[in-house]
Amino acid sequence: MRIGIGYDVHQLVEGRKLILGGVEIEHEKGLLGHSDADVLVHSLMDAILGAMAEGDIGKHFPDTDQSYKDISSLILLGRVKNIMRSKGYRLVNADCVVAAQRPKLAPHIDKMRVNIAEVLETSPDNIGIKATTTEWLGFEGREEGISAQAVCLIEKMD
Repeated sequence: MRIGIGYDVHQLVEGRKLILGGVEIEHEKGLLGHSDADVLVHSLMDAILGAMAEGDIGKHFPDTDQSYKDISSLILLGRVKNIMRSKGYRLVNADCVVAAQRPKLAPHIDKMRVNIAEVLETSPDNIGIKATTTEWLGFEGREEGISAQAVCLIEKMD
């Protein structure tokens, strides 16, 4: 068994959709990035890659490659799953936290869990997602950006 941790941050800007866990959330701002900037999925991908000592998403999906422009992070997560499977691993479970002052994420968490679980071919029961504010502190509290952290456990398949 191996453990990985991931962390990601993106700036909130006008004129972008807010996508978290593959769910489009109504908000006046969205996350700036080369892909859809889904910080939740990005942190999880980094956790999985880290557990395998395979670097990070920048190594596998560089922002200099136009084929990743505005791509859904769920597609990239599928590619990370394929790397994981090719190395003989499967996800045991993941636990994630998103830090955002607004909008409220609780109504969307179940759909996020389902989206991620479908891509990783596991049960939503194996995907934990929590949301927190920072009580108006830091860049998340000032609504300048959103961050996410993830930890995962993977194991060799028989």
